[in-house]
Amino acid sequence: MTLSFFQLAISLIIILIASEIFTNALEHLGERLKISEGVTGSLFAAIGTALPETMVPILALVAGTSAANVNEEIGVGAILGAPLMLSTLSVFLMALAVVRRRGINGSITPEPTGFIRDTHFFLLAFVLAAIALFIPVEMKIARMGVSVLLVLLYVTYIVKTLHASKKLVAEGNGTAADNVMFLSRVGLPTTLFTIILQTLMGLGVLVAGALGFIDGVAAVSEKLGISVLLLSLIIIPIATELPEKVNSILWIRKGKDTLALGNITGAMVFQGTILPAIGILLTPWQPRHEVLIGVFITLSSAFWLWINARNKKLKVWMLFINGAFYFAYIIASISFSG
Repeated sequence: MTLSFFQLAISLIIILIASEIFTNALEHLGERLKISEGVTGSLFAAIGTALPETMVPILALVAGTSAANVNEEIGVGAILGAPLMLSTLSVFLMALAVVRRRGINGSITPEPTGFIRDTHFFLLAFVLAAIALFIPVEMKIARMGVSVLLVLLYVTYIVKTLHASKKLVAEGNGTAADNVMFLSRVGLPTTLFTIILQTLMGLGVLVAGALGFIDGVAAVSEKLGISVLLLSLIIIPIATELPEKVNSILWIRKGKDTLALGNITGAMVFQGTILPAIGILLTPWQPRHEVLIGVFITLSSAFWLWINARNKKLKVWMLFINGAFYFAYIIASISFSG
């Protein structure tokens, strides 16, 4: 048991280091390309910090452990647990980081058009992913159609986000990297080549950490007698989303609300489109009660964000509601599993 938890801890440390390397490179890429904070937060940083959650289900499904059903449950848990974590606990912790400075009635002011676009696309995609849960495995063409539609939705989202960038940069919302690139600290110049090199380095380390984490989750769930699916829905997202929460907390404490919230909502769009598309194709993708509870909570918390984004009023206390959604999910999941 001790060895399994040690493996989880070491794998998590590797994932955290890799995500920091990757995200640092992406921020410098955004600055070099002269794109908006919205693009850097919702696309570059979001995809970079979403890679741990992306690699875990993919590697679980194509490699992972020897038992196919364990691989599938880890994959489904990681795919559905990440958006749940983002839309609930992540935004809550981000708000908690500034409640003392801004007050419970203080405002969080991300660039509104990007915030609305992110939540709108996520809700549309996740509803489609939820509908796919009820499509029989035998209806392969229908399931493939939903997967293709989800991918096309993300491509559309990228196009719209990039299209809005030029105007936002002109309005003073361009990206500025706060920290020196890691490779520059060892004497290398900050060029497009070194930015790409650091990106690939981060990705390689990330794969290694994800592989170790998959095996660790399977071992711990077996020893504790807990459902692999339930453990994957809760444990994997908490661990792999940690870099995302840290980045968003640092950004919002610096007053960079667009980067902070965009880092989370942009990752929600990525993980609500690309990952479910993979899950629908490679797993049974069935409506088990743990899954349905998670889907309901995720849609509810995302809908709450969307309503407040449309009203252009985002108070600190409003994001505390998202935290309540997360704890409601934990209680409901434990109750049903018992």
